[in-house]
Amino acid sequence: MKRNWSAGDLLSTSSAYWRGCALQAGVRLGIFTALDDERLTVDGVIEKIEADRRGMEFLLNALAAMGLLVKDGSFYADTPEAAELLSRKSEKYMGHIILHHHHILDGWAQLDKAVKTGAPVQKRSYGDEIERESFLMGMFNLAMGIAPRLVSLVDLSGRTRLLDLGGGPGTYAIHFCQANPGLSAVIFDRRTTEPFARKTVAGFGLAERIDFQSGDFHRDPITGGPYDVAWLSHVLHSSSPEECRQIIKRTVEVMQPGGLILIHEFILENTKDRPEFAALFSLNMLINNPGGRSYSEEELAEMLANAGVKDIARHPFRGPNDSSIIFGKV
Repeated sequence: MKRNWSAGDLLSTSSAYWRGCALQAGVRLGIFTALDDERLTVDGVIEKIEADRRGMEFLLNALAAMGLLVKDGSFYADTPEAAELLSRKSEKYMGHIILHHHHILDGWAQLDKAVKTGAPVQKRSYGDEIERESFLMGMFNLAMGIAPRLVSLVDLSGRTRLLDLGGGPGTYAIHFCQANPGLSAVIFDRRTTEPFARKTVAGFGLAERIDFQSGDFHRDPITGGPYDVAWLSHVLHSSSPEECRQIIKRTVEVMQPGGLILIHEFILENTKDRPEFAALFSLNMLINNPGGRSYSEEELAEMLANAGVKDIARHPFRGPNDSSIIFGKV
């Protein structure tokens, strides 16, 4: 996409991480939760969050300057948006995905090294459990925002058995089953995901219709079939092209004739230079993954065709960050 860059544009882009780091620090410290329904001074915040006064004052002022806090004299309060999206007391809390971005920030600071070596970089560790929780909960919260609209646009009428491959907590399986009373589902993912997935499914009252099968879809048999619909949401971008071909092939093998396979991804245009988020996401994979990347529509269509999938088409759905769907029939 052609854009006329000014010096100001370059500087604002180069320093954009300042705003991201301020937001991430506010979430990590729990500032928005501490201010939920309260007006506090700097000292009042410090009574709840142990911190240096000078540092806390600077951060509160920066968050106010960004429009995430309201400052009135010496008092600070959440904006309505911050209370809704950044306080842990809210059902719409987005802090988990923001913390996930914080956890991968150290890798992005070494992007030049990843480009030189073509390999993931070493990053500081915040602990496996902490990183897993922020990733899984972050993906769950994002999917919860997308799934209701998505499932209303994807016709699964007459389908009875869904495979949610690499489905994590099963957000899409849950919403597909809610929208299609005759549908049952299996979430197939790693064993470490199972407790969270079963708890989430039970919370929606769907434990009798949605099961969990643990395994690594790169090497373990995909069980629980046969299936007449398969849903692969943000699974392929973590794999190399050859691995993607094998994943699709193995998925097709457990499907009934006439089954529907749907791939939900950040899909690149065939020129691979747009949309912007999908192109940048390939860099995220470079930093964190030895073979993954965003794939173009023609690359995904070719993978599906090689596995015997027919009637391949692009769905009109477009999600946040330009996620979209390509599908076909077995």
